[in-house]
Amino acid sequence: MACNSCTTEKSGLPKGCKNNGTCGTDSCNKLTVFNWLANMSLPAGEKAFDYAEVRFKNGRKSYYKNTENIILAIGDIVATQAQSGHDIGMVTLTGELVRVQMKRKKIEIDGEEVLKIYRKATQKDIDIWHKSRDKEETMKVKARQFAIDLKLQMKISDIEYQGDGSKATFYYTAEERVDFRELIKVFAREFRTRIEMKQVGFRQEAARLGGIGSCGRELCCSTWLTDFRSVSTSSARYQQLSLNPQKLAGQCGKLKCCLNYELDAYMDALKEFPKTDVKLYTEKGKAICQKIDIFQGYMWFTYEGEWTNWHKLTTSQANEIIGLNKKDQKVSSLEEYASELIADTKNVFENVVGQDSLTRFDSPGRRSKRRNNKNRNRRRKPHQNKKNNAN
Repeated sequence: MACNSCTTEKSGLPKGCKNNGTCGTDSCNKLTVFNWLANMSLPAGEKAFDYAEVRFKNGRKSYYKNTENIILAIGDIVATQAQSGHDIGMVTLTGELVRVQMKRKKIEIDGEEVLKIYRKATQKDIDIWHKSRDKEETMKVKARQFAIDLKLQMKISDIEYQGDGSKATFYYTAEERVDFRELIKVFAREFRTRIEMKQVGFRQEAARLGGIGSCGRELCCSTWLTDFRSVSTSSARYQQLSLNPQKLAGQCGKLKCCLNYELDAYMDALKEFPKTDVKLYTEKGKAICQKIDIFQGYMWFTYEGEWTNWHKLTTSQANEIIGLNKKDQKVSSLEEYASELIADTKNVFENVVGQDSLTRFDSPGRRSKRRNNKNRNRRRKPHQNKKNNAN
C-alpha cells in the first residue's frame, strides 16, 4: 500500500517516502479523511475556517483553533495546547471540511473544550517528541510487570507520551473496576513523570493496535470505523450464520462489527418470508420448516414423522398455503407445489467456457499405457527373481 508521494517500484513494492510517519498527503495513516473541498475556492468576502484537525498517536484526533492565523497544510507538525504544557501532532485536515467533521461529532465551535494551536513545531520540539516516543515500548513492558506483581486484573495495552514529555497516558482494559492507586505510585516513582490512567474498551484497544482481519484486509476499526455499535448474536441468526464464537469473534474478542453491514438487506429480504415456526396443514399431515434460502427465496418443509423427505417451496407458495390455512382450508399435499416448482425451473446460467469437459486436457491413453506398463513390471518381477536364484 502506497500513496501518490511514495509511488511504487517496478516490482510493485512501495518505495516509501522516508517521512517516518509524517506523510505529507496523510494517505498512509489511520482514519484518514479525503478533503474533497480542497480544490474549491471560497466565495468573495468569506474567510477560511480557522480550525484544524490534528492527529496524534494511533489515530487519536482533536480539533484546535488557529488563533495565530498560521498557514497550515496537511502533514505539518504543530505544537498544540494541552491541559498542562503542550502536545505535538500532525495536521490531517484543514478548511471547511473541518466544520463538517466538528458538526458530525457534536463539538461546539466556540466551546470551552476547544484548544488552540501555538505554532509550527520547531526541530527542538520534534527531537523531544521523538525522544519521548522511544521510551514508550520499554515502559510498557515494565508497566505490565508491575501490574502483574500487584495482582491487578487489568491489561496495559499502550502508552502515549505528551509531546513535551511531561505526561504519560497509560491505556488499559479490564473486565471490572480496578483499584490502581498503588500502581500509580509505583509508576510515578519508577518513570519520574506525571501519570494518567485511561480505560478503553476491547474494540478501542483493537483499533489502537491495528491488525489484519480474517477477510485479509486491515481492521475496519483502525482504518475508517469510528462509531462502535453494539453487535448481538441475533444479527448472525438473521444471516443464517453458524453460531461459532471462533469465527464470529474478531481480534478484540467481541463479535465482528461487519456483522451489521449487511443486516439491513437481510431484514428487508426476510419480510417476504413467513415465520419459520408456522406449520403448514395439509391433508397428508402437518409440515414443518427445516431450512430457508434467503438469496433464492426457497423454503424446505418436511412432514411430521417423515424427516428425511424434504419438499422445496417458494415463499409465495408457502404464503399461499398459510393463507388457505387461516381460512380453515387444507391443501392436498406439498408434492403438488414441489412438482410445479420443478417444472418452472429453467437453466439461467450458460456454459461460457464451451462444451468441453473439465477433463479435456487429460490423456486417458497415456494413463492406461502407464498402468499397463506398471502391471507388466509387477508380473515380471517374480519371474526375474526366479531366474536370478537359478543362476
